[in-house]
Amino acid sequence: MTSGQNRWTLALTALVLIAMFVAIWMVFQYVPNERVMGPVQKIFYFHVPAAMITFLSVFLLMASSITYLWTRNQRWDRISLASTEIGLMFCTLVLVTGPIWAKAAWGVWWTWEARLTTTLILWLLLAGCLMVRGYAQNQDLGARLASVLGVIAALDVVIVYKAVHWWRGQHPIVFKSGEKNPLAPEMYTTFMYCIGVFMALFLLMMILRVTVLALENRTQALAERRTGELS
Repeated sequence: MTSGQNRWTLALTALVLIAMFVAIWMVFQYVPNERVMGPVQKIFYFHVPAAMITFLSVFLLMASSITYLWTRNQRWDRISLASTEIGLMFCTLVLVTGPIWAKAAWGVWWTWEARLTTTLILWLLLAGCLMVRGYAQNQDLGARLASVLGVIAALDVVIVYKAVHWWRGQHPIVFKSGEKNPLAPEMYTTFMYCIGVFMALFLLMMILRVTVLALENRTQALAERRTGELS
């Protein structure tokens, strides 16, 4: 990174941290409690944005995977790997917050409801992308296998999104097409703000992770060159 890039990244980091504290204040102080579920409904402001970032990560994973398979450019593989790791992290957050909300809404932690089950499958696919990289015979083979799994994961995202409609699951649908916004103004403002914060966090994590991966690749290449010169 150049000094200008470092300053920009530090500024973005500071901005994201401040925005996260503001988001927490808005969720627990500004926005009112939901009339039926009470305080537990506030998990909505973390659960739904986390799901959105998971989907965004997986679609970026699909795009970078296809591009890598076409070009074999390591830059795209780094984006693919970073997207996988970040997507897995946010998908884990979804699977942790979802059952907490489900316990309050349905009285059970897990129901094998269609959207929950397909989200678990998505988590397994993302974890599989990382596993094949670790256990493949070489880096290129691992990258290619992970790219194929990344495309499959993107297809599963479509299934996750449509699961409630296709199988009439129990999972709530907050925003329905053609219907008026059901959220109170304070809730809607907080919800949209949290989405923006999660998007900024995703951008920051992508920048940092891709930069680290580029440095790791450069270090590995220098080490291999030095080993070749010594031999």
